[in-house]
Amino acid sequence: MIARVQTWWTILRICIEERLVYRGDFWLGTLMRFLPIVTQIFLWSAVFAGMRATKATSSNQIAGYSYNDFVAYYLLTTISRAFSSMPGLAGGIALQIRNGEIKKYLVQPIDLLGFLLLQRVAHKLVYYGIAIAPFAIVFYLCRGFFPGWPPAHVMCAYVASLILSFLLGFFLEATIGMIGFWFLEVSSLLFVYMLFNFFFSGHMFPLDMLPKPWSTIVQMTPLQFLAYFPSAVFLQKIHGHNLWVGLSVQTAWVLLFIVASRVVYGRGVKRYSGFGG
Repeated sequence: MIARVQTWWTILRICIEERLVYRGDFWLGTLMRFLPIVTQIFLWSAVFAGMRATKATSSNQIAGYSYNDFVAYYLLTTISRAFSSMPGLAGGIALQIRNGEIKKYLVQPIDLLGFLLLQRVAHKLVYYGIAIAPFAIVFYLCRGFFPGWPPAHVMCAYVASLILSFLLGFFLEATIGMIGFWFLEVSSLLFVYMLFNFFFSGHMFPLDMLPKPWSTIVQMTPLQFLAYFPSAVFLQKIHGHNLWVGLSVQTAWVLLFIVASRVVYGRGVKRYSGFGG
């Protein structure tokens, strides 16, 4: 166990050092993440201004969200997506399978999923270590859109939901990437997944806005826990009994995809054939 922990620590340290080489890229990528927020501020400002001008509704809310709530929601989904997004993970796994690079994980005492997980942990640590300043500036400038800090137990639930969203995003995409053991090309499948992910994770709009039964159907999928759920927890749109039920369901999805990724990997290795040096 001690030797394994030392191995994991060495891998994590090397991955962090590799990520630190590209600090400028992280800065630029972080700044680009916030540009859509400017668009959303103007968009929802125009929507609510139009509602007031036409007196389309007596309420200043849409699906329980005020103008400030919408802006705060999109800022929070930026954080949620930064935790749960795994750019290139599924495609990278499928490519390694197709090119035969996965052989090194079969002949060396390094677990593929464990190694990739440590890589993503290193990426998130470096990303937030560098992105903390831009995040702090943007949230400070937009502090007026937030109703204030939630209670301590809600903050704890929010942090837990972010950690779980990271694990869910990783093992979900890893499971999809393992399909490369059965199919040579999975880019079309990944495109479909990313399309559904963008819409049904809540990144584009709060899932509360969907009419029934679509809102119920979408909220039964694991995608809502990648962006919508953590943001709704912070804004206290989900509270009380529903909050703890949501965290339990999110944990169950994480455990399900941990098991699924292991099962798919084990079955894929049994049918995998590698040739050459």
